[in-house]
Amino acid sequence: MVPMHIGIVGLGRMGANMRARLRDRGVEVTGYDRDPAVSDVPDLTALVAALPADRRVVWVMVPAGAPTRSVVQELGDLLGPGDVVVEGGNSHYTDDQENARLLAERGVRYLDVGVSGGVWGRENGYGLMVGGDPDDVAALLPVFDALRPDGPREEGFVHAGPVGAGHFAKMVHNGIEYGLMQAYAEGYELLSASDLVQDVPGTLKAWSRGTVVRSWLLDLLVAALEEDPRLGSIDDWVEDSGEGRWTVDEAIDRAVPLPVISAALFARFASRQVDSPAMKAVAALRRQFGGHAVRPADGGDGPTPSTTSTPGTTPGPTP
Repeated sequence: MVPMHIGIVGLGRMGANMRARLRDRGVEVTGYDRDPAVSDVPDLTALVAALPADRRVVWVMVPAGAPTRSVVQELGDLLGPGDVVVEGGNSHYTDDQENARLLAERGVRYLDVGVSGGVWGRENGYGLMVGGDPDDVAALLPVFDALRPDGPREEGFVHAGPVGAGHFAKMVHNGIEYGLMQAYAEGYELLSASDLVQDVPGTLKAWSRGTVVRSWLLDLLVAALEEDPRLGSIDDWVEDSGEGRWTVDEAIDRAVPLPVISAALFARFASRQVDSPAMKAVAALRRQFGGHAVRPADGGDGPTPSTTSTPGTTPGPTP
């Protein structure tokens, strides 16, 4: 059997590790990146020319949005009927559907693949969620099998449905990830706030086996706390990469309640605020309707009592 030979566009942390894992497992890979220090070829034209002419497969691993669209459009001009573009980044599923329509006009096939595994994927394998035509998926199974974790295929790979299904599944996966991380983080904070629990990292580590909350994310939190027990070297600003927002947007469009994932996303927004205009407004309202004390914005020593009252009202109980 002739070994597979594919191209990869984008050799950042994920792309470079995927190239290495594929090569380790017998798949020939030609990689292109704008950084010549890591690229195997000087440009996309050379990448396509290096691939087998009978069916060229190019896996795209660049940032979602305009960068992916640009690469797909350029590949559409370079590839021909029967060739396959695999979008393995984190594109929105509607972008996949548009990319597939664009390439179909040239006879080029398209698969979207949600890839999970992060920086550990080279060693542990990647969870793969694929969208596209069944024949195209079957043709690339040697590539998917090389990338996925060892063990039963169905525990690390799924053909989720037509084009768009792979990234839709990955979007929901990432939304769940938001909720899980937030739950672990809140538990960690509550344990840390208690005078009773004297070994917080040890408590979390004791949950690693036999408990219903054990998981790889928990293992990673334990590892982080073993390196820095109070996480003092890390700021509390938390970014979001987009998939959490998309998950919540889809839930709104489909009237599906997602209270946990939504709250986890909003918690990330709150982490970026030095001051909260909303909480200032709440404090001001409490002072207005109830005469409740507020803390001065200039960092004064104590709360400031209200000197105002709303006409026709008397201060009420503290809400």
